[in-house]
Amino acid sequence: MRRLVYLNGEIVEADAALVSVFDSGLLHGAGLFETMRAYGGVIFRQADHLARLKASAEALSMFSLDAASTQAIADGLAEMLRQSELTDARVRLTVTTGDVRQAEEGEAGPSPTVLATATHQDPLPAETYETGITALVSKHKQSRLDPTCGFKTLNYLSRLISLREAQAVGCAEAIWFTHENLLAEGAISNVFVVADGAVKTPSIDTPVLPGVTRKVVIELAAANGISIQETPLTINDLLDAAEVFMTNSVREIVPVCRVERRVIGDEKPGPITRRLIELYRRAVAEECHLDAK
Repeated sequence: MRRLVYLNGEIVEADAALVSVFDSGLLHGAGLFETMRAYGGVIFRQADHLARLKASAEALSMFSLDAASTQAIADGLAEMLRQSELTDARVRLTVTTGDVRQAEEGEAGPSPTVLATATHQDPLPAETYETGITALVSKHKQSRLDPTCGFKTLNYLSRLISLREAQAVGCAEAIWFTHENLLAEGAISNVFVVADGAVKTPSIDTPVLPGVTRKVVIELAAANGISIQETPLTINDLLDAAEVFMTNSVREIVPVCRVERRVIGDEKPGPITRRLIELYRRAVAEECHLDAK
């Protein structure tokens, strides 16, 4: 298998791909990224990922993505997967604000650096959906005063630190709360609880990342008669929930059966979580045309 990347409009060998040492992503962490999942060579909800990237770039005044540049990226991702002969893959798209020298020299609108990579991605082990994962309550706090909160920026170190802290004590994810002690999200995922037959998740203005998988789950719940609420939640809502699950594009929907030493429900993935996992897999199969392959 060839290791290829998409870099600034071209498909190149990974070992030959070069980015300037003056790139703003390297020097300042000034950039955004999207992590996507491809099934059968088709990226699931690619349009939603690119729309989020565009909206984030505009909100943070980082760079501009018009329809033509967005389409060029979409075409480049498809070609990278095709030439790499990857079908089931983890795709990472990174866009920075470009070479800092252009801005320092007063050039209007420096060209962003656009880089995408892809690696093979296997499904999570089947036992994950039988026993669930254990999550840690992170000691770190999320602040609505942070201008980057709610955006998928390259400044991701705090999330990785909390994830490493969780893994060091045998947990698979770290759950963040805000300074107001409201449930926010995982280090690398959105979080949902099930209580009184309803699925509940923190609202975007908590603030939390507007996850693409989060959006799909909300759509699937609403379309299939499952009560769904975006609402403020506390530690008690989390610990007393009948079910808890977390979502991201690579892991999909992951049941959480323990929060540290506290058992959630009967310590098994609950019926609503299982139903949503099934609905999600159906959506992937339909939208990525897996049944036709």
